[in-house]
Formats: sequence, structure tokens, C-alpha cells
Amino acid sequence: MRNPCTGGLSSGPRTVGVMRVGVFVGTQSLDDFVAQVRSAADAGFASAWAPQIFGLDALNALAVAGREVSGIELGTAVVPTYPRHPMTLAIQALTTQAACSGRLTLGIGLSHQVVVENMWGYDFGKPARHMREYLSVLLPLMRDKSIAFVGQTLKAMGQLQVNTDPPPVLLAALAPRMLALAGALADGTITWMTGPKTVGGHVVPHITQAADEAGRSSPRVVVALPVAVTSNEAEARERAANAFVIYGQLPSYRAMLDREGAEGPADVAIVGDAASVRAQVEQVFAQGATDFVAVPFMETERTLALVADIAT
Repeated sequence: MRNPCTGGLSSGPRTVGVMRVGVFVGTQSLDDFVAQVRSAADAGFASAWAPQIFGLDALNALAVAGREVSGIELGTAVVPTYPRHPMTLAIQALTTQAACSGRLTLGIGLSHQVVVENMWGYDFGKPARHMREYLSVLLPLMRDKSIAFVGQTLKAMGQLQVNTDPPPVLLAALAPRMLALAGALADGTITWMTGPKTVGGHVVPHITQAADEAGRSSPRVVVALPVAVTSNEAEARERAANAFVIYGQLPSYRAMLDREGAEGPADVAIVGDAASVRAQVEQVFAQGATDFVAVPFMETERTLALVADIAT
């Protein structure tokens, strides 16, 4: 998508087809996790997404849920790449894909320098190169079940014996180089704490151009944001500011907030009465998102009911 007048990326909304609405799930209890997935399916959500932070292992939990709940897409948002060799992740993802009868979408991402270096002890010096080499192993290995790759950051030699089709892979991508990888190699991106203006003016143009240049189909753009349906917007934004404060401090999210013109996470949270929240979700789609994923953080039952109504 080139602007013929400037030679640069075109910005703004694009026309999309199917608009899908999903919801985040996840607790420290596996039974509660499965119950949340079942509730999401029963409510008509298109997808349920599990974060990989410090609670349940997302892929293991989705494998269990996928055996018990049918008819809903199950996604990771997202599995960090550094702690798992791509051969290990390929085996686990293919196993989960088999467990949920082909309904898995594998979201992966770099995590953050403070986590990668201070908690895990890995070098975060060349994150884009790491991700390119990671995808160069993961994607063909899941597809062809064999790999022979030697890079600067990764080596992988071997074959897999897991007989199932590969899941789609989404890359958590915000910076231009990562969005280029997501468009050229992966099936799309999943974002967090990224407002609609930035989705339409930055994320969609970069990832779409990369896909176009690689001769690939239009990428999936999954946008996840905090949501609260409430009559007390001021209280909700204060709660969002406190609950999500860390995301205003991590460099990758901070860059997107600055691009949006947002002081902090509270400014990109979708907050307000039912009509306002509905309009804000529609604006996300108008800016080129193919999926919206709600992360309820206040008045949860009311919020889920409204977002489920949008979903159906």
C-alpha cells in the first residue's frame, strides 16, 4: 500500500471483511479457565485468548479447554519466544492443535527486555533478528515436520512426529521491523495497548504493505484493549490507570501510546456506557482491525454482556 504522492506508506482505515469479537480468559485455576472458555463459547464470542505471563501455561490450558469446549477459536496472546526453542514450541503447539481439533491460533512475541534479560538471562540485543530466525524455524517445522537451519541466534536440526495441520501464527508486532515480519512471514499480528488511530495509521499500513510485497493474502489484525461498560467513566479510567500502569512504562507500548497521543493506558481503554463502548469498538474495526478482543476490567458481567451482544 504505497501512497503515490509521497512514496511512503498510506495511512488510515481500510475495508475489511468478517469482523470478529473475542475475549481474554485466564485464571490460576484450570477449572475456572475451562469454565471461562465455555462461557465465552456459549455467549457467542468468536474466540477466547489466553495470555502467557506467570499463571497457567497458555497452550496446556487451551489443550484442556479445547477437549471440553467446542466451536470457538482458541488463541495464545502471546507465548514469549526466548524461553522456548522453536522446535519445543512447535511440538507443543501442534499437540494443542490436535487437542482442540484444529481451532488453535498461535500468538507469539518477544516479551520485553526487562523480562528477557533480568528474569530469564537471555540477550535481548537483536530482537528482530531473533524473531526472524525463530520464524524461519517454527513455521516450516510445523508445516513440513522437518528442519535444517543454522542462524546467528538459533540452530535447529530434526524431524517431528506430530501428524496434525499447523495452526495460524500471529506475531505480536508494533515496531515497523516486527510488523514487516508479521506481514511477510506470519499470518498477521495481535496488538495490546494500541489505540485505533495507531492501528489505522501505523499497524495496518505497515503489515499490509509487507504482506503485499511478499505476495501473501491480507493479514489478520487482532486488536486487544481493556473494556468497561459503566456509568462512571472517571472511576473506570482511574482504575485502568492503576491496573495497567506497567504498560505505560514498557518501551514498546510506550511508543504506541505516544503515537496515539495518549498519556497512559487509561486513555486507550474502551470505557463508557453501552452506546459509547459499542461506538468505540466499531471505530477499532473502522481503522482496519479484523478482530477485536475485549479484556474486561470493571463491571465484568455488564461488560461481557455488551461485548457478547456486539459479537453476535
